[in-house]
Amino acid sequence: MKRKIAVFDFDGTITNKDTLLEFIRYTKGSVGLWMTFLLFSPLLICYKMKLYPNWKIKELIFSFLYKGVTRKEFDKLCTCFFQFKGISLIRWDAREKILSLQKEGYEILIISASIEDWVKPFAEYLNASTLLATIPEFDRQDKLTGYFQNKNCFGKEKVNRLLNLYPNREDYELIAFGDSRGDRDLLDFADQGYYRVFTK
Repeated sequence: MKRKIAVFDFDGTITNKDTLLEFIRYTKGSVGLWMTFLLFSPLLICYKMKLYPNWKIKELIFSFLYKGVTRKEFDKLCTCFFQFKGISLIRWDAREKILSLQKEGYEILIISASIEDWVKPFAEYLNASTLLATIPEFDRQDKLTGYFQNKNCFGKEKVNRLLNLYPNREDYELIAFGDSRGDRDLLDFADQGYYRVFTK
């Protein structure tokens, strides 16, 4: 019998908002959020015009805001973010689908371009078996360097990360859920791909 795996994108699929923006708003305030995006607006325009890579603008913003923060401080920010904002960000029809698939024997994987540290409490709450996300780099003093330890988990990289975990594609049935162009490769790779099916 084939293994049954259900893969969910995170931002916009499980959540009703982009958690990068919400995490910045939570940790830096609304003024801090808008000042940051005003500062980086030229690069954001270039990104929208496909003249600047997704991962680079994300890394630059992350570095600007969080470089030098200790692992302990960052972990606390991520935990508190979920405690104060997490439940209100979860789409309840997505949660119900996850529960239904778990009852049917599916392993639940979350594959996200967001930072692993703040997605982890959501994954634990939803009893996901595995989380694959973007991992921030820490230096020898356990402080954020502002860089990412691995490739931004977006687009084709989502498929690559899945295959690193489960390389024998013929051994499992795969269904996938996503909501953006960054999920298209993953949806096409699945036996069944569902695009923007959650709305609540």
